[in-house]
This record gives sequence, structure tokens and C-alpha cells, in this order.
Amino acid sequence: MRRRIAHIVIITVAALGLPAAVGTLGVRRAADEVYPQRAPSVAAPERAAPALDPGRPTVAIVLGSAGANVADTLAPYEVFAATGRFNVVTVAPTSHPVTLTGGLDLVPDLSFTELAAQATEPPDVIVVPQLHGPTSEVVEWLRTQRRQGAPLLMGVCVGAEVLADAGLLDGRPATSHWLKLIGLRRSDPDVDWTEGVRFVDDGDVVTTAGVLSGIDGALRVVERLIGPTEAERVSRELRWSGYRPGRPVAIADEDPGPRDLVALLSAAYRWDRPTTGVLLADGVGEIELAAAFRPYTELSYLARLEAFSVDGRAVRSRHGLTFLPRSGWNPARPGVDRVLVPGGASGGSAALGDTSIPVVALHDSGEFPFDGALRDIADTYDVATARWVAKSLQYPVPDRELRGPRWPWRLTAMPLLLAGAGAGAVILVGRLPRLRRGEAPVWSRWSRKRRIGSSGGR
Repeated sequence: MRRRIAHIVIITVAALGLPAAVGTLGVRRAADEVYPQRAPSVAAPERAAPALDPGRPTVAIVLGSAGANVADTLAPYEVFAATGRFNVVTVAPTSHPVTLTGGLDLVPDLSFTELAAQATEPPDVIVVPQLHGPTSEVVEWLRTQRRQGAPLLMGVCVGAEVLADAGLLDGRPATSHWLKLIGLRRSDPDVDWTEGVRFVDDGDVVTTAGVLSGIDGALRVVERLIGPTEAERVSRELRWSGYRPGRPVAIADEDPGPRDLVALLSAAYRWDRPTTGVLLADGVGEIELAAAFRPYTELSYLARLEAFSVDGRAVRSRHGLTFLPRSGWNPARPGVDRVLVPGGASGGSAALGDTSIPVVALHDSGEFPFDGALRDIADTYDVATARWVAKSLQYPVPDRELRGPRWPWRLTAMPLLLAGAGAGAVILVGRLPRLRRGEAPVWSRWSRKRRIGSSGGR
């Protein structure tokens, strides 16, 4: 009996251990691909540091040396830039290109040193998105800015963690991404962490909920520094329907749920993750770019993205940011499974010439850019994943119905097949010695005993 119990235990461990081990390796690989390292195949163009107009407030959006979240960075940038009333610059510890989520390489406008050379006082507004990698340089810079003046600080999503690390949120109310709040309450108990609102305005510190809530936080700053009329105008221009002047919009208190399992399945078992090209072209909107990168990578792990331009040269976005492609376009050897065209850049497929691979124009005019990305994910992958992406963005699913497969059943089958393979391998190994000795399999011996017992009964 003990041997049988031990055998059952070993089979159970193998059935659970194999999918867990394979899944762990898959998750690590997927996480590493969110910020893929850049090879210096495209040199950064010569740049002159932008001149700051002393008659305008300056907004500095901080980047980490190792990377920053693409939506946390570009969405507030476009809000401030669309007003035409601010000096809006991206700043980083150095002037080297910074990789944003999914492999979009951004050339900072100014390094910390260059900004200090131009301005005798800190920026009027400092925006801190989620940063990738070590943050010690940014934390020290933020402390220095605070000591030298009283800038308005804005933490977007997980960027609130950087402000907390700098000691700038102690004893104050703040918010962050719903998934990150679980850990922040433990790591930073001196902060009064709040949920259920798009942003928390605590005077000289504004913090926002997840990802696209950064738009609301930026609009709130515009409202305070310029006025609600301008904030409403910009929200309409960007097709953002969530803004309400004078107060933050209440949002649902989110928690992990069973339907969120799609994220783990994708990270652990999507071994055939496709390589998807993203066409960069001059004049593309910053939020349109964010919608082409964030939904397919971080927390969804749907594709490996390859940013390219038609001629392989750097491009300038609608409001003047410089982005470096990873390659140029080679129609004979595209190297990607399909192409996403943010904002209908330069005619999309027409700019690429004759190509046999699918070319997807992500955005329709008159809608918020992330709506198109969610529709594409539902159609290309499944609706459950599209809804998870919307939840991770803290963005309500668009009114129009998402169409596509309802659930990733093939991915769901992978851990079950691995469990069966693990259990089967243990059973086979246990039977090999008997097979070598020529003994009948267990089922054969059981069958024989039943026949003998039946004969005896007669």
C-alpha cells in the first residue's frame, strides 16, 4: 500500500511540476522581451538641445537609463504638447537613447546636465512614469529638484513607486496601478495608498492610477496651470472621454480574478510568439505609438515587436520627439509575420510596396487610438485577452463589441498536455524494469486475476 501511495504522489508531483517548470521558464523569457536590448544599428541623429521659452512653464518627463513605460511616457507628453502652452521635454540621466516598452527607442531631448545648463530653477512640472531597471539616478535627481524649488510632481501608474523611494510621498495620499498597489502597501506603509479614482491631487504632488490614467492626471495639471477650457479642448482633440473638470473620475476597484489567467497562460506557454513589425513614420501621434506597443507586450506577452521605418532613418513624432527604428524595410525579407501601422502612417501598405504579409492600420479617425489595438487583439488572438489588456491599462472596454475567439483554448490545453506528459513519463519509467524482466503489465495481471476469480466462482 505504501509503495502504491508513494507512486501516486510521484505521479502527481510530475504532473504538476512539469507544467510549472516549463511555465516558469516561459514567464522569465516573456518578461525579458518586454524591454529588448537595442543594437546600435541606427545611429542617433545629431541634435541640438531644445531651447526653453522662459515665458512658458516647463514640463520635464523623466526617463530611466534602462527604459520607461511607453504609455506612461507618451500619453502625458502628448497632452501637454497638444496645448502649445508648455515647454515639454523628455529628460534622462544621459543623452543616450532610451528603450520604451516593446522596443521603441526614444532619444531624450535633454540629459539632466543639459537641463541644468539651460534652467536656473527646477522644471515647473516633473512627470515620472514607470521606469525600467535601476532608478537610483532618477531618485537622487528628484530629491535635488525638490531641495532646489517646489515643482509640481506627477507620478504616473507605477511611477509613484519612484516618488515613494525618494521619500516624497510619506504621510500623503497617493495612488498607483491596481496590481502594483498590492505590493506598495507592504513596501511603503507610510504612504496613504488610495484606489478607486483616476488620480489623487495632493497639491504639489499628483499621482495617477494605471497607465492611461496618466492622461487624466496630465489634464488635471493643464486645468490647474492653464484652465479647464483648455483641458477640455485637449481631451476632445485626443478623443479621451474620461476627463471631468474639477475632480477625478471614480473607477472600479480592481483585483486579480479568474479571467485574468489569460495573462499567465500567454506569458508561460505562448512559445510561438510572433514577430510583429511596427511602422514608424514622421508625424505619427505619440499616443498612437503607445497604442502600437504597450497592448501587445507588457502584461499580455502577445508578440515580439520590431520598430522599423521605410528607409531605416530616425523619425519625428507629431510633437517633435525623435525615435530610432531597429531596422529599415526590406520587402524581399521582411523578417516579421505582419505589420502594424499606427495612425495610418504614410499610407501604410502603400509605403511598404507589394508585400504578402498582413498590414494592419490600427486606428480609425475619430476614435481613441487604443480602441483599434483592442479590436485587433480580440480579432487576432481572443476577446478574453483583449479585455485583460483593457483591465491592465485601466481603460474601459469600448462600447462596440469586441469580436473574435472568446478564449485562448489552445494555450489552456498546453499545461494540461504537459501534466499528462509528466505523469505518463513517471508511469513509463516505473514499468521499464518489469518490461525488461518480461513481466506482464499491471493491467494484464489484474485482468488475469479477474478471469481466475471468475472461473473459481463458477
